[in-house]
Amino acid sequence: MLIYLGRRLNLLVITLLILCIASYILAFLVPGDPLINLSGNPSPSADQSAQLRLMYALDQGYVAGFWQYLKLTLAGNWGLSLTSQNPVFQDILQFLPASLELSFYAMLISLLVGLPLGIMAGLKHRKFADMGILSVSLMGFSVPVFWLALLLILIFALQWGMLPISGRLSLLYEVPHQSGFMLIDILLADISDKSAVLNDAIRHLVLPTLSLSIVTSALVIRLTRRSVINVMSSDYIKAAYAKGLSHAQVFWRHGMKNALLPIMPQLAMQFTVLLTNAMIIEVIFSWPGIGEWLIQAIYQRDFPAIRGGMLAVSSLVVIFTIAVDIIIRLIYPLSKRQFHAQV
Repeated sequence: MLIYLGRRLNLLVITLLILCIASYILAFLVPGDPLINLSGNPSPSADQSAQLRLMYALDQGYVAGFWQYLKLTLAGNWGLSLTSQNPVFQDILQFLPASLELSFYAMLISLLVGLPLGIMAGLKHRKFADMGILSVSLMGFSVPVFWLALLLILIFALQWGMLPISGRLSLLYEVPHQSGFMLIDILLADISDKSAVLNDAIRHLVLPTLSLSIVTSALVIRLTRRSVINVMSSDYIKAAYAKGLSHAQVFWRHGMKNALLPIMPQLAMQFTVLLTNAMIIEVIFSWPGIGEWLIQAIYQRDFPAIRGGMLAVSSLVVIFTIAVDIIIRLIYPLSKRQFHAQV
């Protein structure tokens, strides 16, 4: 286990180092002065330019410059945004919680919907219920996320007028920023008519969350169905039936945990897919997350923000993926070997 942890941590460090190298090279590849792309100062004076060149070690070669850039990155000094003139790291901390909140709620709905339907389809293998659930999941898995989002806007917002189209909260309400997660901030805030504000935030959350969760729910259904089918056709399940156990006893005692444990890593990895899809949804619904912030940075040619956002999102995905892999290995050591029954 220690060797495995050492390999994963080594992979994490190497991958993050490669990401830092790529972000540093990006400052020299995009149009403009590399000093401006690194610092975010659009028009530095002669003294400021000299100080910045010394700070980023641009006159000492690429190796020394990258080493200095790495130290500044680890210290949280990612330069300034060309448009807002705020620190890039501060903007990322401000907009990233909105993306995480959207991805978390979408993942929660996907599990609440996908796991029961996948279990039902697996238990009713090759029956009408299985064929119906599998057909619906195939349709949901085949629909592009952006097209589904536009379709939901057309139906629920424009035609029926039931739900808002954009934003996290109506302009009538103002919630102090504390954690960055809107529902948590509303519960923590000392404001009047808190129930109305909470209801408005949930209504704004419905369409983006549905757009994300439908596609992921279809994948969860397919993964769970296949695992249940494989487990329920295993020899130890047949032996349990031979002992005289009922169908419910066999499934809940032997089938359930053996069906869910193998797909836990795959389900956990879907959070990173949700996070990247959320960046598309944020643009459509004007959701103030990291995706919307990055798209605006691209439109305005804000290269320091583009570089910092790329580094932040890719690092988050890598850290989460390896952390989930380690956690799954700790709680389920057979995940990297052949699967055995947990009787």
